[in-house]
Amino acid sequence: MDTQTLTYLFVGATFALYIGIAIWSRAGSTKEYYVASGGVHPIANGMATGADWMSAASFISMAGIISFVGRDGAVYLMGWTGGYVLLAMCLAPYLRKFGKFTVPDFVGERYYSQTARLVAVICVIFISFTYVAGQMRGVGIVFSRYLEVDINLGVLIGMAIVFFYAVLGGMKGITYTQVAQYCVMIVAYMIPAIFISIMVTGNPIPQLGFGGEITGTDTSLLDKLNQLSVELGFAEYTSGTKSTVDMFAITLALMVGTAGLPHVIVRFFTVPKVSDARLSAGYALLFIAILYTTAPAVASFARYNLINTVSNSEYQQLPEWFANWEKAGLLAWQDKNQDGRIQYLAGAPFAGAPTFAAETTGTSGERVVTNEPSGNGNELYVDRDIMVLANPEIAGLPGWVVALIAAGGLAAALSTAAGLLLVISTSISHDLLKSNLMPDISEKQELLAARVAAAVAIGVAGYFGINPPGFVAQVVAFAFGLAAASFFPAIIMGIFYKRMNKEGAIAGMLTGLIFTFSYIVYFKFINPTATADNWWFGISPEGIGSLGMVLNFVVSYVVAQVTAEPPEKIQHLVEDIRVPRGATGPAAAH
Repeated sequence: MDTQTLTYLFVGATFALYIGIAIWSRAGSTKEYYVASGGVHPIANGMATGADWMSAASFISMAGIISFVGRDGAVYLMGWTGGYVLLAMCLAPYLRKFGKFTVPDFVGERYYSQTARLVAVICVIFISFTYVAGQMRGVGIVFSRYLEVDINLGVLIGMAIVFFYAVLGGMKGITYTQVAQYCVMIVAYMIPAIFISIMVTGNPIPQLGFGGEITGTDTSLLDKLNQLSVELGFAEYTSGTKSTVDMFAITLALMVGTAGLPHVIVRFFTVPKVSDARLSAGYALLFIAILYTTAPAVASFARYNLINTVSNSEYQQLPEWFANWEKAGLLAWQDKNQDGRIQYLAGAPFAGAPTFAAETTGTSGERVVTNEPSGNGNELYVDRDIMVLANPEIAGLPGWVVALIAAGGLAAALSTAAGLLLVISTSISHDLLKSNLMPDISEKQELLAARVAAAVAIGVAGYFGINPPGFVAQVVAFAFGLAAASFFPAIIMGIFYKRMNKEGAIAGMLTGLIFTFSYIVYFKFINPTATADNWWFGISPEGIGSLGMVLNFVVSYVVAQVTAEPPEKIQHLVEDIRVPRGATGPAAAH
């Protein structure tokens, strides 16, 4: 059976599984739609949380970025895993004890203010739409290559699938779908990694192969990558180009952003008890670690195989995978010196992402790129987001492994997209309509509003997927920065500082969100050619959420000191949610 048929079979089977689960677990009440009735087992919730959190950025893009930038890519590993520990220890149990459905619900009740709730809803929408854009882009990339359709059509197909099981099943359907998606995702990630580790280093454990010697030599994989990178004009693979300040800022933004992500936080409301929230966080960290400890190895194997296969090779002698990714529009070669060989060197081969001439091939058989060539000798464009997906093909693995990784990439993107869209819909139906604008609507009307909001959100998400503002992991990094600057201080101080009042929380959230959003828009869209010398304190847009968070904390504290204390019952409520045992008491009973 050929690879294309296997891909259709694997992807079709997994889609049928997801839709079947959604039909089986259809939500019939708002509690089932919002938090799966709070009855999910900690292990299942841990797997669902892992799938929810390990998005297309983790599965598709993270190893791709590490593959190209080397050590600097470690910020994603450190920030995202460190953030999850912070979330498990400092937030999850207390939010579960509070007993609310959503983050805006917590903010509205803790800060006794509908205005605070409304600001939190705005923050949720900003963060979630930024994040979901990366997921829909990932869906389009997988569809465009493996199902041989246009990226935009791939995004539309992904929208249709997510619409079905997110709108129908709500949190109940999404939870059990994400358990299945985690299993698909981790198997799809690990099998190619194990195969390639054996091929490159002879070691079946990718984490050990990463630091091992290349088969038949006494040279380690990382030393060889350093050597190849320098020969081609790149920086050493194990050296970094980012400043220490920027590395720290990006890592911190990703870390505290993780702890403030609304679609992850809501998962801890789906378990029966407070102790289960801690347990499910621990299980999720274990399930996540399997992929995260493998990602640097996958990145290194992919980089090594790409250079060995492509650099200075004749185009006509390249394997079929090269032309397949050309067709997908995610890989391009411009034969500048007309020698029929691919010169892969440092620097951009031409201006911007490739635009191709319709149905035209060049003198060497390549797909013709219409972009203006750059002045350097590099002839090859590789979209970073393809590295994990193309890795099995580059390594010459069997067709069923290629088909498996296609199914895994879709599982990663769809699982997180569904979680984010649910958060958007519940924020609009529950926090904006039911709790603010239309308090008298019935449960049935609220459930209908949630489903309509989810449908509209999917349409907006699809637009951002078709018109993405960057690589998948970059787009997701912006979402983490916005979460760090807006939600994290409000939640942390809401739990641990009973003097924090509504005026401080509102002022802090708005300051952090507006500052961070404005900085990202300016340096990524208005003035994208600005260098590190133009950044504040040398902090890039990916890391500016750290500074936004600091501003949030400072503004919140100062405003809280010069305004009235919160009501006494709110201060008692804060003390109650920090009681370590049980989920009873006024906070949970509310």
